[in-house]
Amino acid sequence: MEEAIVKADVLIEALGWIRKFRDKVTVIKLGGSVMEDENALRHLLLDIVFMETVGMRPVVVHGGGAAINRAMEASGLEPRFIQGRRYTDAATRDVVERTLAGEVNEHLVNRIEELGGRAAPLNFQTTNVLFGRRMTLADDTGQPIDLGFVGEVTRVDRTTIDNLCYAGIVPVIPSMCLDDAGEKLNVNADTAAQAVAQSMGAEKLVFLSDVNGVRKDKHDPASLINSLTAEQAQELIASGAIDAGMIPKVEACLDILDHGVRKIHIIDGRLRHSLLLEIYTSHGVGTEIIKER
Repeated sequence: MEEAIVKADVLIEALGWIRKFRDKVTVIKLGGSVMEDENALRHLLLDIVFMETVGMRPVVVHGGGAAINRAMEASGLEPRFIQGRRYTDAATRDVVERTLAGEVNEHLVNRIEELGGRAAPLNFQTTNVLFGRRMTLADDTGQPIDLGFVGEVTRVDRTTIDNLCYAGIVPVIPSMCLDDAGEKLNVNADTAAQAVAQSMGAEKLVFLSDVNGVRKDKHDPASLINSLTAEQAQELIASGAIDAGMIPKVEACLDILDHGVRKIHIIDGRLRHSLLLEIYTSHGVGTEIIKER
């Protein structure tokens, strides 16, 4: 009986959050090691099915770097990265399209439907919703660096995504876009998710990471900071508490807040049901970053 009462208490705690976030869009960026762990991926997708079932509107934007690397190796291609971006020549672009916008995208949709949800693949063979242009980076001397078929998103087909959400269908979007000439471009998954969240006026953007969030001591998981304002995050960067690879991720979060998304969450996607624990409990399991209290 005590165990049953505890379960009921958990449902009551979740009730307030379910009511608060009903009909609100949450963009979830899938990628990294989570995509390689089938068990972790299953629990995350089950969380997404739950979110849609109780009235939220989840939108999935995904990468698939490890799968792309394996496909490139099978094709005799050597991955090459420039300032963290995958150099994408024509042959690499074709592999990315086949793997990311084809196999990975369809696999995620199929898994969601196997778990009882409804999902739609939004790729080049169905309905593309991301549009953009080629991007270039600058080297140390300020000269442009050619990245090949690498793009940045400049427009999102919000209407198509909205219509699917209203119909109770989870949109699943690969991180590729089309330019004005109809050329297919490879896009960084974090920035693709950011573009979708901004276009949708999302309540939340969730980054699934390999760490549990922002920590006071980066080596100590127990030093997790559950909630940060933009000002506090900037202070932690200035003090060195946030450093190395977490700096660009947090700075990107601050930029997203400036463009209308209400909350950014960084959570460990390998933790079982991390999405539900972060969204539907008072304490959460990761770090939420908000503009101000």
